[in-house]
This record gives sequence, C-alpha cells and structure tokens, in this order.
Amino acid sequence: MTSMPSPAAIARHDPRRLRGLFDRATLLAQQHQMTSVFVGIAGPEGDLLAPDFIAFVESELRVEDSVFRLLRERAVLLLTDVDCGKASAVLERLRSDFCSRFAPSVRFEVALRFHQVDAGGGVATAKDILPRIFGPVPESH
Repeated sequence: MTSMPSPAAIARHDPRRLRGLFDRATLLAQQHQMTSVFVGIAGPEGDLLAPDFIAFVESELRVEDSVFRLLRERAVLLLTDVDCGKASAVLERLRSDFCSRFAPSVRFEVALRFHQVDAGGGVATAKDILPRIFGPVPESH
C-alpha cells in the first residue's frame, strides 16, 4: 500500500504557487518600492545533502520569505526586502551554519545564483528569471 502525499506537500509543489512568488515580487517592487531577490539553489543530481540543505534553509527563513522546490536538489527561494548583497550574505551564513551543524565528511557543494527584482524593473516571470538562476553561467570575456 502506497501512501498519498499530504495536501500541504502537494501545495508546496503546485506550479501556481511558483507563479504566486513571481507575482508577489512584482507587487512588492511596483507598489511598495521593495527590492526582492530570487535565489536558485541547485545541488548535483542525486546529491543527498542538497535536499537537506534546502529543508534547512526553509526552516530558517522569515515568514515573509518562501521556498519552492522544483526537484529534490533544486529550489527557488524568494527573499523579500533585501538586495543581492544581503541575500548572498544570508545564504552564505546559512550554508556555513548547515555545514557546522551537520559536518559533512565531504565538501558540500551547492550552486547559488541570484536575481534581484527592483521597482521599475517590469513584471517578474518564470520565463525570464528561471534561466538566470538555473541556466549556464555566462562566459566573461
């Protein structure tokens, strides 16, 4: 007998919830002049620590921030009322705290990519932002 996922677990993976994160960032930027940052968290496929790190980040967030899990090793994080510099510092602190608490025997690798949503920056959409936080790193010349 297989168990059914809970309604809360289904809701966490509902694509409409991801669209809601993009709508929320747009609303905060346009109506409240508040900067938000989307963070792409990506661990190597099959990595056992990345899902634990994502759960750890989710447990440490403020109420107004959100995580949407795309895959076991990938998630989109929305941090409100921060810029890229502050978001980077928050994630580095969380990564350090995670490593010190769970002391992985191997070096813990997870990619973090950031995209800032500012007032006047237009509508935040998955089509625009997901490739920036999960796509290939642009080559610098």
